[in-house]
Amino acid sequence: MNRIFGSSASKKPAYSITDAIASTDSRIQSIDVKIKKLDGELGRYKDQMSKLKNGPGKSAIEQRALRTLRQKKQYEAQLAQLQQQVFNMESTAMTTENLKNTMATVDAMKRANKEIKKQYGQFDVDKIEDMHYDMEELLEQANEIQEALGRSYAVPDEIDEADLQAELEALELDQDEGASYLEDALSNKAPDYIDEEPLDAGELHSKPEALRNTA
Repeated sequence: MNRIFGSSASKKPAYSITDAIASTDSRIQSIDVKIKKLDGELGRYKDQMSKLKNGPGKSAIEQRALRTLRQKKQYEAQLAQLQQQVFNMESTAMTTENLKNTMATVDAMKRANKEIKKQYGQFDVDKIEDMHYDMEELLEQANEIQEALGRSYAVPDEIDEADLQAELEALELDQDEGASYLEDALSNKAPDYIDEEPLDAGELHSKPEALRNTA
């Protein structure tokens, strides 16, 4: 219907502050070019006046220089105003951007807070504490079972230290007697209950010959 009656369905986008800053910057550049041009004209007028003597010709050049200077001052005033406008708009744009960032941060924090409450709402603190107590009881029972399994059988709970010391001394005596017996055997010394000394190998060979001679 809009196309039939000639009206446009699409609307022009709103004039943003960024567009305003760009447009003002363009005007500033244009005025800056004009000021530089006027500076060039004033330089030429200054050179001409320095070469002329006082008279109608010099006065005419002075009038042109005054008009040019007045026009330059007007442009400089406009330039200062536009520069201040750009500064104000940039400050506003920066504040607006900071506000958008702040709003986005607050919105993200709200969503995170809502999600945290939703997640923590699924937990029951009392049930968690009960589970903790149950775990403690189970660990205590496990320790008791390990102690029971590691208990020795047929071992008296209390052992007399005097009995242990007497048994240790008896073991030392047995070891001393065994060592002395081995020393006697290695040295070919006859025990106390044998009257004669054991014969050496040479004596064993000469003993039968002596017995035959006596016979």
